[in-house]
Amino acid sequence: MSPLRVAVLAHVRHPIRPPFEGGMEAHTWHLARGLAARGHHVTLYASGDSDASLELVPIVDTHYERRMPWAQYRDDARLRAHLDSVHDAAWSLVRGGGHDVIHYSGLHPLPIARARAEGVPMLASLHVPPFARLAEAVNVAVTLHLRFSVTSARQRDVWIGGGSPPDAICTVANGIDPAAWPYRPEGDGSAVWAGRITPNKGAHLAAAAAHRAGIGLTLVGALEDRDYFRHRLVPELHGKVRYAGHLGGDRLSALVGRASVSLFTPLWEEPFGLVAIEAMASGTPVAYIDRGAAREVVGEAGVAADGESPEALAAALERARRLPRELPRRRVETRFTLSRMLDGYEALYRECIDGAERGEPRVTRTPRVKSRVARCRPAARPVSA
Repeated sequence: MSPLRVAVLAHVRHPIRPPFEGGMEAHTWHLARGLAARGHHVTLYASGDSDASLELVPIVDTHYERRMPWAQYRDDARLRAHLDSVHDAAWSLVRGGGHDVIHYSGLHPLPIARARAEGVPMLASLHVPPFARLAEAVNVAVTLHLRFSVTSARQRDVWIGGGSPPDAICTVANGIDPAAWPYRPEGDGSAVWAGRITPNKGAHLAAAAAHRAGIGLTLVGALEDRDYFRHRLVPELHGKVRYAGHLGGDRLSALVGRASVSLFTPLWEEPFGLVAIEAMASGTPVAYIDRGAAREVVGEAGVAADGESPEALAAALERARRLPRELPRRRVETRFTLSRMLDGYEALYRECIDGAERGEPRVTRTPRVKSRVARCRPAARPVSA
């Protein structure tokens, strides 16, 4: 497609730079770089401490986690007021940037409401289940210039079940560059777990399962909830189980690639599971907790635990590490590449732009719009792979 002027509007809880705090930051960074590599003029609107190698417009000087940690301030009116103010100012900056389309990769409802009201072409990626304020902004009448993407068929079902218009919700799976996760034909017998250190990511369950299986486990990731780390995870850090800190780049890919199995332990409605496909790209099979989109993403590249106990996960671990390592790599190469993800987004950008150019008013029912992207048609519920 012809080059576009794309604004990528990020959330401001964390900076958009490696090593990434979580999947949202990784997704946004790779999105901006990937679009630019395809010849689009990309401007990233994010906190000022994000990656300066990108064309960056700061919408706040620093990310808010540093000043008002979400774990402490999530119900505090001061954080809400701060985010309302930041997103109001950010919208003015984005609107004045002369962009063809906006890709919103955040969690605040204001940009969605403004884009809908002002007829601005925008694709909003929904990285979480339908939480209250965000769902209120999404679950209104369809406009042809505003589309929403989710990363799995499971999440599409969840959003539609929460009241979202089906024709506005499209599925574009997350993608990675397989070259950044070199394939290794053999593991060293150990296990790895990667993710944010917070209760709903289940690191304590992974550690307990490794102890029961008698296998070495290295946990890596950002410390989001320090109380959880001290009280739930530190007691498990003995014997062959260790925490290696917050790693990124070659150090992380080498660690994941050496392992014989990766543990993926979502204890919430996980929308996708970027850490799972990163392990799979390296050839590392996955033992996982069957929540959210985990089964849909992992498929034949891993084994689901029969329950959420350490014993069940340990049994899945033993089965998963015997899988042929070419299976995980092949699944990523055929389903979850950065190129496939960008193809899907580019098609949706054109739909948003076309809708804005047609200038059609908001409708009060969902229109029968035939999508140009097969992945954006109403998806069947995922089945066991």
